[in-house]
Amino acid sequence: MNQSIKSIRPFIGAKNFGLSRAFYRDLGFEEVVLEHNFSVFKKQEIAFYLQDYYAKEWIENTMIFMEVENTDAFYNELLSLNLTEKYIDAKLSPVKTMDWGKECFLHDPSGILWHFGEFFSNSKG
Repeated sequence: MNQSIKSIRPFIGAKNFGLSRAFYRDLGFEEVVLEHNFSVFKKQEIAFYLQDYYAKEWIENTMIFMEVENTDAFYNELLSLNLTEKYIDAKLSPVKTMDWGKECFLHDPSGILWHFGEFFSNSKG
């Protein structure tokens, strides 16, 4: 394929659309409402679609990896947002170091698992 790729935008669902919208805004994403039940959330060069649709098996198996520059600093920023206090079903797990790099985990209010991590320079991640 000769065309250059500009972005990839996953579609994710929400158990409670209004709550998930607020969660992602609190996480620092800018929301652009596309329809009453469908929004795109953007931050810098990344984006994803949030839809007012919930299928338990789908949501519980959705994971998104977002590469960050410094996982430890990113984790501290996540802690400062108090997301687990504001959103009862949100869960934040501390940074883990693996052979390939570091990552921390955040479950959104619906159960979507976000991985925030960085790769070591010798990693093929």
